[in-house]
Amino acid sequence: MIAIDTNVLLRHVLQDDELQSPQASQLLTANERVLVTDVVLVETIWTLSGKKYQASRDDIVKLINDLLGEPNIIFENPQAIWVALNDFRAEYESSTSDGCKLKLPDFPDVLIINKAKQTAKQWGESLEAVYSFDTGALRVAGVKQP
Repeated sequence: MIAIDTNVLLRHVLQDDELQSPQASQLLTANERVLVTDVVLVETIWTLSGKKYQASRDDIVKLINDLLGEPNIIFENPQAIWVALNDFRAEYESSTSDGCKLKLPDFPDVLIINKAKQTAKQWGESLEAVYSFDTGALRVAGVKQP
């Protein structure tokens, strides 16, 4: 198994560097299992969603689905990522169907929430709530304002 940092994942996804992109893709498509940590995934999404790349929510959903579908890519907690992706998608779909312009949770928000839920469950604890000031995150079940 190998692990990659955010820059390697970005070069693979963006294919924007003549030298580094092929090297990154070779690492990710070789027979070796590749660990993408939660931090790397979140940093990648923040970068892609930022001013330079302006990835849409649909772009983010597609990217995460594609990464989850790569046979040799593994995640720290794939179940938390899968549940977070479903929550991220559900919030987007509910906001577009009701016609309201509300701030939506970002993928990192829903990943934080779902990792907290899973960690509490692993420790045999009941998670009372995840507290946040983020109005988008407050749309997710189990999140409260302090």
